Amino acid sequence: MGEYIHAIRIEDLLEIEPYVCRLPVVKNLMLKGELKFNKNISFFVGENGTGKSTLLEAIAVAYGFNAEGGTKNFSFHTKQTHSNLAGKLKISKRKYPKDGFFLRAESFYNVATEIDRLDEIFPLLGSYGGKSLHQQSHGESFFNLILNRFGGNGIYLLDEPEAALSPSRQMALIAQMHQLEKRNSQFIIATHSPILLAYPNAEIYELTEEDIKLTPYEETEHYIITKQFLEHPQKMLDYLLND
Repeated sequence: MGEYIHAIRIEDLLEIEPYVCRLPVVKNLMLKGELKFNKNISFFVGENGTGKSTLLEAIAVAYGFNAEGGTKNFSFHTKQTHSNLAGKLKISKRKYPKDGFFLRAESFYNVATEIDRLDEIFPLLGSYGGKSLHQQSHGESFFNLILNRFGGNGIYLLDEPEAALSPSRQMALIAQMHQLEKRNSQFIIATHSPILLAYPNAEIYELTEEDIKLTPYEETEHYIITKQFLEHPQKMLDYLLND
């Protein structure tokens, strides 16, 4: 089971924004009652609009992380846009981690800016590779943060990390995750990446309009569609571009 987060459930839907209540993941989690994390590497995968990033954000905020990302010590915000689902989310914990980070591609610029601001108050960049994340490419800074800041014995929540990483860096991330898993770490990741989903023995929760279900890697829609395209690109393009 999950090293730190064992299960989540929504206590009730009162006072949650209507648009959040309508998300398939919220409706289906209420019907399911509880979502358990049985392994230390867990993925949320699903079509746009199913609510995987909203759920991951709610887990992060309910666990004490800043909605835009960072550690539990990050309290900045550029604009309050996160839902109030976190206030209704109950997290079952096994034990407390020594480390943790919520990392989301869409607000990574804001996190990098906050790190630079904090470094002016007390030395901080050493924990992030010794160089401002703004002085590197998006992909380099994103991966270097993971490489230098994630220390093990921690809970790490990643929202669509593939948005910042090339295919080769996604494979490097798999290798780094493996090292951190061996150091008693847990990952929960929302992703569209068939590369990341291939992580050995991970549990994949596929989110659909009708359900939240554990799905074998080769039965996920992302794997099936990617495989079909790579094996028959011209056939797929002829179909897509047929006027």
